[in-house]
Amino acid sequence: MYGVLADFVVVLHLAFVAFVIIGGFLVLRWRSLVWAHVPAAIWGALIEFFGWVCPLTPLENEFRQRAGEATYGGGFVETYLLPILYPGALTRTVQIALGILVVAINVVAYGMVLRRKRLS
Repeated sequence: MYGVLADFVVVLHLAFVAFVIIGGFLVLRWRSLVWAHVPAAIWGALIEFFGWVCPLTPLENEFRQRAGEATYGGGFVETYLLPILYPGALTRTVQIALGILVVAINVVAYGMVLRRKRLS
């Protein structure tokens, strides 16, 4: 059961990361998402800029430990999703670049949101 919970946390983590990156563009369609996306995007950028650990990571690790899993391997989640969340070449420079990328993507997205709002 804990292995399934760990996999669920990884999928949730990946969904959160995707929301941080593309959520601003979703606001173009569903404006009320802005209230969820802005804090998520700020959190995502801060995690990268300051090198913090997202709380989902220790939660997943706890579940994996309780499941008796020492390493990732075998399934779809472990093989395809974990390398996206935990890349081997993640350095402070890469983290800062990812933070800048998150901010840049969201500046573009919210620029589009504001432009559309002015035109309507």
